[in-house]
Order: sequence, then C-alpha cells, then structure tokens
Amino acid sequence: MTHQRPVFPIKLDSLSGSKPKAKPAVSPPRPVVKALPVRPLGQGNAHGNNQGLGMDSVAVRARMVQKLAQGGIQDTQVLQAMGAVERHRFVETALVNQAYEDTSLPIGLGQTISKPNVVARMIELLRNGATGKLGRVLEVGTGCGYQAAVLSYIATEVYSIERLKGLHEKARENLRTFRLHNVHLLFGDGMEGFAKGAPYAAIIAAAGGNNIPQPWLDQLAVGGRLVAPMVTPAGHQALVVVDKTVQGFRHQVLEAVHFVPLKSGIS
Repeated sequence: MTHQRPVFPIKLDSLSGSKPKAKPAVSPPRPVVKALPVRPLGQGNAHGNNQGLGMDSVAVRARMVQKLAQGGIQDTQVLQAMGAVERHRFVETALVNQAYEDTSLPIGLGQTISKPNVVARMIELLRNGATGKLGRVLEVGTGCGYQAAVLSYIATEVYSIERLKGLHEKARENLRTFRLHNVHLLFGDGMEGFAKGAPYAAIIAAAGGNNIPQPWLDQLAVGGRLVAPMVTPAGHQALVVVDKTVQGFRHQVLEAVHFVPLKSGIS
C-alpha cells in the first residue's frame, strides 16, 4: 500500500498513558497533505526586500552564524540553515531586537524559543557528520516553528508535533509566509510520537523528561539517532544522544541544558 502523508493540522487521538491501537487488517486510505503556502527562507519578505522589522536581517544573521562557528559549531549545512532562517519572524515584536542574540526568549504559554547555539548544537548532533540531508525527522515540541524551519534545510521531511493548541496555531501562522513543502505540523501528544510517519532517521525533542519515551525509541529507525534533553539522576537536565543499532541502543550523556519539562496530553 502506498503510504501518503497525513493532512495537517492533524490531531492525534492518543492521550497520556494510552497504548497504540492495533492496526486493522485493512488500513483506510490516508488523506493527502496540503502543502504550506510559504516562501523560500532568506529570500526577502512579501515586499521584496530583506529588511525585517527595521533590521538588516541578512547582516545580523551572518554575525550570528559567525558567532556559532566561533563557539564550536562546525557542520556547514547547519550553519547555512541557521543563516537562512529569519529568527526575528518567530519572536514577539517587542523582543525582535534580541532575536539574534544567543538567548532563549518567551513565546507564550510558558514556553520559549531555544538559544541559537542550542538549536545548532542539537541539529549538529542529530546529523552526526552526515554528508547529505537526513531522511525523515520527527520534532517533538514545535513551539513557535523556528527549529522546524531550520530542520527543513537539513532533512528531506520534517514532522513536528506540538501539544499546546495555541502554539500549534502560532507555528502555523509563523510558517505561513514560507514555502516549506517538507514540513508537516501536527497537533497531539508528543510523548506518543507519530507512528504513522515512522520509522524516522532522526528524532529531536525540545522538552526534557525523566526518561526517553518508549514510543520515540520504537519509532526511531535502525541506524537513526535521537537527541533530547533528559533529567539526570542528579536532578539536572543534560543532552542525551541515543543511537539505534541492530544490537540495541547506545546512549551518550553530554552537556547540561535547560529546557521546559516534557508533559503528556494535549491542551
């Protein structure tokens, strides 16, 4: 059977603690995805220029990328993606002057947009030295949509899931002016992942829990990599890298980070 992508926005039926339902003998046909009507990133706004909210976004993005490189980010594809996405379009107007600083910023509903350095670091870990694009990627925690936009440059397909309806709608609005045909926004419980899109070449999470949810591990392809924050036994968050091999899972615990807590259910 040909697997078609789901229509978005899509609401997952799975809630906290629920188990995946058994698949029927004959699966119903899946609806076709509607592509986001969006423009290429970094090629000017609707008025045909690169001036964003009074700032020369090309110049400030270039400076941000230079700082990322000086800070240790070496993957040229990641640096190019970070330079292509206009971060100021994903933050509140009052905070636009801080958009290219290496700081997290509030995006509403108690959530934040991660620091550019953290976004670049996690995606660099996700790529793990790959020479070409990654395959299908699952992002848990869409937030304002910024990281999904960056991921669109380094993956053939991005499924991004958000449990907060308000943020899901905000991300849709933020991405509406871009042509990201390979980004699919989902509304649902991120702890359950998105089984219909599995297996994933990579999974990245923007929230940290005490453990890596089992559905994520199940939906990761053999040879794939997962990068997520996780609470350590000492009670602090750290970046965790999980590689899925034919022999099993290989874990690495890296530097300390600070993300919003991972929660189940939708709201």
